[in-house]
Amino acid sequence: MAQYITIHPDNPQQRLLHMAAEVVRRGGVIALPTDSSYALGCHLGDKAAVERIRSLRGVDERHHLTLMCRDLSQIGQFARVDNARYRLLKATTPGSYTFILEGTRELPRRVLHPKRKTIGLRVPAHTVTLALLEELGEPLLTSTLIIAGDEDPLTEGWEIQDRLDAQIDLILDGGRCGVEPTSVIDLTAALPLLVRAGRGELAPFGLD
Repeated sequence: MAQYITIHPDNPQQRLLHMAAEVVRRGGVIALPTDSSYALGCHLGDKAAVERIRSLRGVDERHHLTLMCRDLSQIGQFARVDNARYRLLKATTPGSYTFILEGTRELPRRVLHPKRKTIGLRVPAHTVTLALLEELGEPLLTSTLIIAGDEDPLTEGWEIQDRLDAQIDLILDGGRCGVEPTSVIDLTAALPLLVRAGRGELAPFGLD
């Protein structure tokens, strides 16, 4: 059974964040709230946990996972970002965006797209998520919590417990999240490319 933690959405309790971070450090898979929908998350370096997330999602290595970072400095450590891209990121983070960028050597090859060597990166605009990332002291590898065969993300903690209680290690219930996913913007080319229109506004990228 998954450990179930109800956490305050605006003033998350530090001891509960510590408990969730310890589960991640031990190789667990967690469900956590974000500014777009709930997500599955695990430690970047844990191969088995990454495979569990891909299995729950029903996706293979060609599906971009997302490295959730607490700030732009972390993104710069794990992705190649020039001055023009940095200005775009600075103007739109934190926010409901996932950016496709070329990964650096800091990343395990298994989490990169096998041909493009890219990964999704984002800085979420959610108090609980940012507090958990601060407690961890490192990014969290994540994927939208859409169970294989479903069309929409799960949006309530109790719903996640009903569906995944035996398959994940912890549910961090920060209240209801939405069902609209992030906007996905590919920044690997000269101009931004829209991959998926979602919650994040497209005007900053000239894509509206």
